[in-house]
Amino acid sequence: MYQFFVDPARISGGRVSISGGDFNHIKNVLRMKPGDEVSVFNGVDGREYRCGIEAFTEDEVLLNLRFIKEDGLELGAQVTLFQGLPKGDKMELIVQKTVELGVHRIVPVATKRAVVKLDEKKAQAKTARWQGIAEAAAKQSRRGIVPQVERVCSFREALAQAEGMDVRLMPYELSEGMDRTRQLIESVRPGQKIAVFIGPEGGFEEAEVELARAAGFSPITLGRRILRTETAGLTVMSWLMYRLEEGSIS
Repeated sequence: MYQFFVDPARISGGRVSISGGDFNHIKNVLRMKPGDEVSVFNGVDGREYRCGIEAFTEDEVLLNLRFIKEDGLELGAQVTLFQGLPKGDKMELIVQKTVELGVHRIVPVATKRAVVKLDEKKAQAKTARWQGIAEAAAKQSRRGIVPQVERVCSFREALAQAEGMDVRLMPYELSEGMDRTRQLIESVRPGQKIAVFIGPEGGFEEAEVELARAAGFSPITLGRRILRTETAGLTVMSWLMYRLEEGSIS
């Protein structure tokens, strides 16, 4: 079944409307007709609105709401990925795959060793593209929300954003002790807010690690091998997904 995201204001009184690019896709690409069923999400509350196509106007698809399916697609905890800016198009892969794995929010971070330097105009353009990739990945993986890709921020701004989160993890190549990593992952519980801070290709500077430690982050190891920046975040997200969904899938 085809899935679409709409603004919450477009769901009202048993009626739903779809416009813009999705309107064109439904009418001219998928060639759907009145009576066909689609799945609609507002991108906020995670609920699925199962709808039937009622009619087409000049620029909208009008839908009848058939029933609402409560949230069951999202992880039990909200995971924010703080990602040190990587080179090239690696951020696109990171956004796509972490959305598939259940990330709640992505914050690009300009760390000391990040090779990429973005001015305000370029940062805005990149963020818009990453947000589009997040939406496409959310549709593909049948997410109930579209994870937000925030503006690029500084290292200290990222630490401030993570303040108060229940679990704060920082994979760091000089950390040791897989038992400690295992204990932290196993301590995760539904309802928590979790921060994961991933360094860029060059990793974190020691001063950054100390600042993060003082801000409540726990440096952890991901194993004996050094992982690329685009692999590290996916590894942690996979562990968290397994932990949070363990026993919940029949």
